[in-house]
Amino acid sequence: MPGAVGAAVLTGILLAAGPDGDPAPALFAPVIAVLLIGPASTHPHGGRLDWTAPPMIRGIEYGYLTVLGFAHAVAAPLVFALVALLALHHHDTVHRTRRGPRRQRLLRAGLGWEGRMLIVACGGLSGSLPFAYAALAAYLGVLFGGESVAAWARAGLGARVQVDLEEEEA
Repeated sequence: MPGAVGAAVLTGILLAAGPDGDPAPALFAPVIAVLLIGPASTHPHGGRLDWTAPPMIRGIEYGYLTVLGFAHAVAAPLVFALVALLALHHHDTVHRTRRGPRRQRLLRAGLGWEGRMLIVACGGLSGSLPFAYAALAAYLGVLFGGESVAAWARAGLGARVQVDLEEEEA
């Protein structure tokens, strides 16, 4: 947890440090977050407050993508689409984890929070931040959306939902 708190503070500082739309300071935030949070991931998560680390990491990722996108004139619907897609995926992951084991292949293909932040940082460094947001949103939308539909269909949840049209009309 101390690494996640430090990464959150330093990410906020780096996002605020970019004067006049210069993305250079903010582009180092993913590297700092990986260096601070990465080593702690091997630590056994048995402490009283260790449950707070995943929400902090999600907050760092969502905050980074939102602030960087808005600060550098990425279209608001594109920023919203990427962050909303990630939030829905994380929500879906939590509910599927409660029902059974997750598939490891998707974890690697989803690039992880650090991979997604690094891709956006590289897009900012190359001057193609809107393209990085659009490409990442399209890729993750197809990947996460397809995997979610397939997983819920395999679970047979569609067969359990029935609507009685006669009751709806009454």
